Amino acid sequence: MRSFLLFLLFFHVSHCFAEEYDLVLNNGRLMDPATNLDAVRHIGVREGKIAAISETPLAGKETLNVKGHVVAPGFIDIHAHGQTTSDMQIKACDGVTTALDLEAGVYPVAAWYRAMEGTAPLNYGATVGHIAARFAAFHPGLEIGHWAVNRAKVAGLGAKPDGANKGATDKELQLMGDAIHRGLDEGALGIGFGINYTPAAAPNEIEAMFRIAAKRKVPAFVHTRAFGIAAIQEAIIAAKTAGAALHIVHVGSSAIGDMSEVLKLIDASKAAGMDITTEVYPYTAASTVLESAMFNPGWQGNLKIDYGDLAWAATGERLTQESFERYRKHGGWVIIYMMRDENVEMAIAHPGVMIASDGVPFIDGKGHPRGAGTFARVLGHYSREKKLLPLMEALAKMTILPAQRLEGYVPMMKGKGRIALGADADITVFDPANVIDRATFESPTAPSAGIPYVIVNGVPVVRDGKLVKEARPGRAVRITP
Repeated sequence: MRSFLLFLLFFHVSHCFAEEYDLVLNNGRLMDPATNLDAVRHIGVREGKIAAISETPLAGKETLNVKGHVVAPGFIDIHAHGQTTSDMQIKACDGVTTALDLEAGVYPVAAWYRAMEGTAPLNYGATVGHIAARFAAFHPGLEIGHWAVNRAKVAGLGAKPDGANKGATDKELQLMGDAIHRGLDEGALGIGFGINYTPAAAPNEIEAMFRIAAKRKVPAFVHTRAFGIAAIQEAIIAAKTAGAALHIVHVGSSAIGDMSEVLKLIDASKAAGMDITTEVYPYTAASTVLESAMFNPGWQGNLKIDYGDLAWAATGERLTQESFERYRKHGGWVIIYMMRDENVEMAIAHPGVMIASDGVPFIDGKGHPRGAGTFARVLGHYSREKKLLPLMEALAKMTILPAQRLEGYVPMMKGKGRIALGADADITVFDPANVIDRATFESPTAPSAGIPYVIVNGVPVVRDGKLVKEARPGRAVRITP
């Protein structure tokens, strides 16, 4: 009888213990760049948070044995134009748990966040976009929303829409400033600039918008006016003059052949006390829309390329002058072969340079592979195969560094980018011996390999290496009053 009672007591205690956690990951190699911890640990998740980090195995409602795999903070992509459900699902297979569009941004902001509710497999957020706010100032009543997605709205305004190619009056400057303030009031994650897409935005206009960033204590996330060190110097001087924090996007394409000098300039500016950061994606080709102002006359000098360095994304064909002009009238995405391996590798390996995809929306399965393979490519090709940087450093560039770029003014980011008690249960599990990108320019949406589990707010969005198609656990990342 006594033995039976002891059995019942043991069963009751074990059953309660098993119910303590919603999800458990046992036997994984925990790698947390925030603390440099690299050891076998067992993780317990409860109500979307990390509730236990144990040296002994745990039990829960669902238990995953991840022996032989790295358990890392979920990857944070701070330059993700692809904000549709399907774009995010493709990113999830690359280990991304948070996808933010901090370059192009959106406008109006509150409406965009409302439209995203319930649609997102990943955490999502955006800046208020200077491009979209500028178009709205020139075309009152226009609501562009997400510029990269709704480019047809912009193109429909005419071959040379005022929002890109006309200088702003004092009234228009006031209107766009009001729009940016409104976007920040509605929770935008800073101010996003694509100055190359609005060539008529004079330096005084950019400085005026940077002063708003300084006043509101948020960074300016900037695609510079042109490519090379002179345009980056312009952005740095404007930010210093305004007193604004600055993030230079996609330094691989922004710096092109001036990479060594640009990285030295950014480091020197930081050493002098400036709040400045940058990012890179691990590819030598860029991508954007052909109808944009980036391809106004003189684009060859700006991009330092010619017609044959452009490929029509829908077919892969290299362009000629005739096809360039024809497709530019039609509108659509092009791949831009403009960088060299050694410069991209220099940025990937450089201390403090974050990893971000600049992933553009996929159209009918066509586009740039960076939206599907950026993070696995860094881990597999550049860290493991080329030994360009240690695994822990590579992970830092895609987890804690982007979290820290934002957490000073976005409190909820203090719960992301790390494996810690109370942190959000955004977790990526990968096989360090086999993780690799599979997306190519011919097959740009092919999912990455070696990533069996991706967990967002405690909910698996990738399980056993397969997408959980119905999962929508993503939450808004925004500044709250």
